[in-house]
Amino acid sequence: MGSLSRLWAPEGSDLSAKKTGFPLSPDWKSSLANLLPAQQIRTDAEALKTYSKDWTTYFETRASAVLFPESTDQVKKIVEWARHTKTSLVPSGGRTGLSGAACALNGEVIVSFDRMNQILDFDPVDSIVRIQAGVITEALQNFAKEKGLYYPVDFAARGSSQMGGTVATNAGGIRVIRYGMTRSWIAGLEVVTGSGDVLNLNQGLIKNATGYDLRQLFIGSEGTLGFITEILVQLTKKPASSQVLLLALPKLQAVMEVLKVFSQKTNLTAFEMFSDLALGHVMERAGLGQPFNQRSPFYVVLESEIPDEASLTALTEAFEGALEKSWITDGILAQSESQAQNLWKYREQISESISYRSPYKNDISVRPALVPQFIEKLEAVLQQAYPSWEVVWFGHIGDGNLHVNILRPEGMTKEIFVQECRKVDNLVFETVKSLHGSISAEHGVGLTKKDFLQFTRSATEISLMKQIKAAFDPDGIINPGKVF
Repeated sequence: MGSLSRLWAPEGSDLSAKKTGFPLSPDWKSSLANLLPAQQIRTDAEALKTYSKDWTTYFETRASAVLFPESTDQVKKIVEWARHTKTSLVPSGGRTGLSGAACALNGEVIVSFDRMNQILDFDPVDSIVRIQAGVITEALQNFAKEKGLYYPVDFAARGSSQMGGTVATNAGGIRVIRYGMTRSWIAGLEVVTGSGDVLNLNQGLIKNATGYDLRQLFIGSEGTLGFITEILVQLTKKPASSQVLLLALPKLQAVMEVLKVFSQKTNLTAFEMFSDLALGHVMERAGLGQPFNQRSPFYVVLESEIPDEASLTALTEAFEGALEKSWITDGILAQSESQAQNLWKYREQISESISYRSPYKNDISVRPALVPQFIEKLEAVLQQAYPSWEVVWFGHIGDGNLHVNILRPEGMTKEIFVQECRKVDNLVFETVKSLHGSISAEHGVGLTKKDFLQFTRSATEISLMKQIKAAFDPDGIINPGKVF
């Protein structure tokens, strides 16, 4: 496989990415030529660079080839070839992940689903759509709209993420507080396991009490058990009209008070918090204007369903009540769909706006009721560890999920920056563990969090997960080195 590709860390440190997979046989190129048509195989430098990585920025990636299957049968043949030649395979969707799960570090062959992007069938009785794994999330959302229905899982990367990847990572996003994670909307899966077996899991059934639900194992598996090739997606009714508000808050502790009052009085579908530091980066990099006359330490953008006049009255009362108690200092109620979209941009443009600073990200969660205690403890850890560094906070507070982004100081190399951040990871994750939380709320484990899995999972759980991995992928060729 050649030299070991590493995370930015000195050789021998616990940050070094462990070598996985198998060396390619001398005749691997010729054997590939017999497997797929030439136009479905790329080995040029541009393709290898593009498809060997996701949105993480701290890995040196290296792939040997990129394959573009067009059917489940071709995926099955690829796996059979990989088993025979002992070649490691890495699945590739929209590559919008932030855990390194789609990165190829050791010359693996990448399996891209770009050409498996068709919406195949729709059942109007069951409101179930059958799609290939490469369908873009936004394309599915638009299809649902055309049918007078709704696909509720939504996040900023909707325009480039692929549905196979969102299923493999059990994507969350901004409306989890109302609609749950991706898992809630998957009625069935077609998969090719690491053994080359094609499984059709659940097949759209609402009730199916026949043993283990293997579909649920593949949801959130980060491509380690096999390849998702087709998905049965359950659509739902379009929500009632909604209102979007942007609120200014004087202190972090007020966030939970505002959440409580709006949860009690309104039909919340989204509740997102971000800091003034995050707002500053969005205004500077995304060209958005200052929303309020005066800046505030924190902001919330929330969305609530308004099916009738009484709901609008309740929303107004919740706002006025929070204002009277000084939990908020100002607010904007969107007056049109375009204004609502603009208010959402203040939240959704954060990740892109800070990307030039190569942020070190932590995506962590606790039960929503524990968020105030969690934030208090975490603030103390971060203030002690990074007293002069910029730390950008934002998150899906309604479901207990915080995104902590430490911005790389100007002039500091990536190597030094990551080493410094990793020194504090144990303290951060100890805080998470003390409140029975998760070290990865929605981005997955991949490469970035696998050394810390024990903070969320017990030794027994990890052992059982490894046994499950071995059962589906006995040769260890499917996305090796990820999660464990």
